[in-house]
Amino acid sequence: MIIKKYLAKSEKDAIEMAKQDLGNSAIVMNIKKVHPKGLAKIFVRSKVEVTAALDETPSYEEKPKQAAPVQKEPAFVPAPKPKQEEQSLQDRLMKLQSFLEKQMEEKAAEDKKQEADKTRTEKPEKEMTGAADNRIEEQPETEDEKTVACKELIYKQLIQNEVEESIAHSVMDEVNRSLPMNAALDQILASVYQKIILMLGQPYLIDTKPAKSTRFIFFLGSTGVGKTTTIAKIASRLKLEKEAEVALVTADTYRIAAVEQLKTYANILSVPLKVVYNPQDLENALEELARYDICLIDTAGCSHKNTEQIEDIRKLIETIPVSERQVYLVMNAGTKYSDLKEIASVYSKLTDFSIIFTKLDETSCAGAMLNMRVETKCPLSYVTWGQNVPDDIGEVDAQHIAKQLLGGAAKN
Repeated sequence: MIIKKYLAKSEKDAIEMAKQDLGNSAIVMNIKKVHPKGLAKIFVRSKVEVTAALDETPSYEEKPKQAAPVQKEPAFVPAPKPKQEEQSLQDRLMKLQSFLEKQMEEKAAEDKKQEADKTRTEKPEKEMTGAADNRIEEQPETEDEKTVACKELIYKQLIQNEVEESIAHSVMDEVNRSLPMNAALDQILASVYQKIILMLGQPYLIDTKPAKSTRFIFFLGSTGVGKTTTIAKIASRLKLEKEAEVALVTADTYRIAAVEQLKTYANILSVPLKVVYNPQDLENALEELARYDICLIDTAGCSHKNTEQIEDIRKLIETIPVSERQVYLVMNAGTKYSDLKEIASVYSKLTDFSIIFTKLDETSCAGAMLNMRVETKCPLSYVTWGQNVPDDIGEVDAQHIAKQLLGGAAKN
C-alpha cells in the first residue's frame, strides 16, 4: 500500500493533487488543517493536509490492456477473455462433461474390481425359482450405472460449492422428474443448469428511469461488510453512466471516520452529503433532497443482535413511504451460512429487501448466494469484489453462478 500526504490551500485542492498523483482508486485516510507556528502564523495562512492511500494489491477483475468505454456492467468474477465469453453452454460444460466421464470410468472400473473380489469370496446363490424369475422380469427399468454416477457427481459438485443438501436434493429431484430415464449426460447437465438459473431469478436493481419523486435507497448490514464502499460504487455508476442526479445521506454516526469516508466520495463525485442522527433529521431534509433523482442512504453498521440499534434503523426506514423506497441488505459472501440466515431473519422483521453480496474475491464458493435466494425468497441484486471504485461491482449473473456451481466456468 502507498500512503502519501498532500498539502494545499484548500481541502478540494489537496484531494485533487492526490487524485492526479495516485489515481481515482486512492482513498482519503485523513484530512486536517495545518497552522503555521511562531511568527509565521501572522503572515502565512493555514493549509489543509490530506493523507491518501493506494492499495497496490492486484484487482480481482483483470483489466484489459487497452482502455475501452464500458458497455456493460462487469460480471462478479474475473471477466474471461472475449472469445471465452462467446462460448455456448455446450462449450462451457465440455470440461465438466469430460471430467464426469473420466470419473465414471474410474468408478466403473473400481466397481468391476469389487464385484470380481465379491464373486471369488462369496458362495454362489441358489438358482431362482420360476416365480422369482417372473417377478424379476416384472420389475421396472432401472437407471444404468453411467447415469447414476453422473448424477452423483453433479450432486457432490454442488455440495462442494456449499449448496445446502436440501437444495441440492431439490435440484436433482426436479431433474429426475423432468428427464427420461438414462438421459444423455449433456441433457442432465443442461437441465441442472437451467434449474439453478430459475431458482436464482432475475437481479433486482435500482431503477434509473425518470420518476415523479425522489427514490430513497437504504443500505442495511452488519459492521464491516462494505456498505459504504458499495454505496460509493453504486453512486459513481449512477452519476457517471446513468447521468442521474444523486444525493448521499449517512446515518452511520457510530463508526469512527464513517462520515469522513463517505464525504470524500461525495466530494470526488460532486454530490451533496447529508448527515442525519435520527429519523427526524431525515424527515427535515426531505424537502432539500426532493431536488434529486436518487438518494442513497447509509445506515449504521451494527450487530444484528443489537436490538436497540436495529430498532433505530426500523424507525429511519419508516420515515420514507414504501412506494418511494428500496432496501438492500449488504452481506459478506464469506460469512457462514448459518450466520447469514440469522442476519436475514432479523432484518426481515423490519422490511422487505434485496440482497447485495460483497467481498466475492475472498471466497471461492458461490453456494451461499443460491442458499440465501432459496431460504429468504428475497431477490439478489448486486455483487462486489475488491476496493476499486466504481469498477469492482456488477449485477448478479445467474448464468455465471450456475456455471461456477457446476464447475463449468473453468479458470484459464
